[in-house]
Amino acid sequence: MNKLKELITFENFTKTDIRIGTITEVQDFEKAHKSAYQVTIDFGSLGIKKSSAQITTLYSKKELVGKQVCAVINFKPMQIANFKSECLILGIQNRKDVTLIQASAKNIKNGEQVS
Repeated sequence: MNKLKELITFENFTKTDIRIGTITEVQDFEKAHKSAYQVTIDFGSLGIKKSSAQITTLYSKKELVGKQVCAVINFKPMQIANFKSECLILGIQNRKDVTLIQASAKNIKNGEQVS
């Protein structure tokens, strides 16, 4: 699993739009094949986006609300069961648990770009 993926160009990387957003709502995603939440994220002037996130083993719904996360926001929406996931919350997978990647500074403006 720690194998290096295919090399990409810097130009390819610059197409990835990673932004900071604040989680405003979290619900159980009962129709997902693997345990997941349906997460609503505020990206400031870029709007509200939803994501399916398999982060149920380390995070409760209550502790996620108000948490700032990093997410890729320029993926094409993906239909997962009866839910449309519009962005990808970034995390580190360690076996079956996913730890969220977060900015070290608090209260970064929603929508700020990660570079």
